[in-house]
Amino acid sequence: MSSRMTPENFKTTTVTDTEEKVKCNVDEVEIKELPLEKMENIETMSKRQRKKLIKQKQWEEQRVLRKQKRKEKRLKRKMERQSQLESNSEGSVRKRMRRDIVPSPLRLIIDCSFDNLMELKDVKKLHKQIQRCYAENRKALHPVQFYLTSHGGQLKDNMNETDKGWINWKDIQIKSAHYSELVKKEDLVYLTSDSPDVLSELDESKAYVIGGLVDHNHHKVDD
Repeated sequence: MSSRMTPENFKTTTVTDTEEKVKCNVDEVEIKELPLEKMENIETMSKRQRKKLIKQKQWEEQRVLRKQKRKEKRLKRKMERQSQLESNSEGSVRKRMRRDIVPSPLRLIIDCSFDNLMELKDVKKLHKQIQRCYAENRKALHPVQFYLTSHGGQLKDNMNETDKGWINWKDIQIKSAHYSELVKKEDLVYLTSDSPDVLSELDESKAYVIGGLVDHNHHKVDD
């Protein structure tokens, strides 16, 4: 008994001309990218081997770039270590300086009771001068007892607006009261360029008052 095979029993696959051309083009591109010394054996290689060779070629081409990146990373780490060492050194110096500080008993007062005699631009200049005095006193090995008195008005408003950190200032006493309410009269020495007396030495038991007035000689301090 014989059996006949019908067309339905067969499954055939066909490759279109377009697919064949695409496949050939891909193979040609891969072959062109390979080193010349590998071209002789390219026809005997599998597709996996071809890809491996292409990756190897790309890896070799990028070797210089990788070397440069490693060099840049080493330089960056070196600079970071140097910066850290310098920062630690500066911190140690500051700590050592703070340990060596011996506060002076001398009192220095800036009298801010002339607020109504100044324009805003002059108040801003006074604020900058106070900031500098504060910073220099903080760095000094023998800082004075620093006071701001009669603090208020335009000066306080300007400080609140442009320098809100002043409320956290250390080693300074900022008072709204007049200096005469804080220090005995016999301990006060008011410094002014209008006085005929020349100050040749400082008495650490005294409190020296500087008028907080920036007016380009439009007003004189009378006390």
